[in-house]
Amino acid sequence: MTQNEQRTVHALLGEYGTTYAEDAGIRLRNTPQPLYRLLVLSCLLSARIRAGVAVTTARALFHAGMGSPRGMADATWQQRVDALGEGGYRRYDESTATQLGDGARRLLDTYGGDLRGLRREADGDAARIGSLLQRFPGLGPAGAAIFLREVQGVWPEAAPYIDAKVVQGAGLVGLPKDPSRLARLVGEPQLPRFTAALVHCALEKGAAQQVREHAHA
Repeated sequence: MTQNEQRTVHALLGEYGTTYAEDAGIRLRNTPQPLYRLLVLSCLLSARIRAGVAVTTARALFHAGMGSPRGMADATWQQRVDALGEGGYRRYDESTATQLGDGARRLLDTYGGDLRGLRREADGDAARIGSLLQRFPGLGPAGAAIFLREVQGVWPEAAPYIDAKVVQGAGLVGLPKDPSRLARLVGEPQLPRFTAALVHCALEKGAAQQVREHAHA
């Protein structure tokens, strides 16, 4: 790692090295509840809506008792709509309420409510994990990528997960665009925070400039 890369990585982690799961109050571990909550958050982040709104909405759903697949499935459609509206997720509230309910029931029926069953089915293949995730309503390629970026800290077979949005952010702050070179800039435990920071730079106006300025201050 060059000195410039080292300074840039330090600035990235210091400024934007908080994962979406952490923002949503999810203490991510390889256990059923936090994995399910990450799935919900990934669904919310998939829509064309500000990340902050999605995070606030996830917190509202969990506070309303929908932080487990059983709690989500047992809630009424209107209860889900109300929680989504409380979080500010109004533009997509009705369709998302349906998708979350259907997704929770699918998880219960297919994996007994435990995403570790999906992990076992994928048999260590990160691409297969992404494909299986997309069978949940409302979770397309973007949502699967979000889930994989965050879960790579507790599912080592998913690491290093460096997708196109991460590479885009890397280019904006002057880091290598080659995924393998990027992955070597940090240790595996830091990959979720590192990739989250680069995604912030890709999505948020002024974030990349702020990182560059701090890296060379």
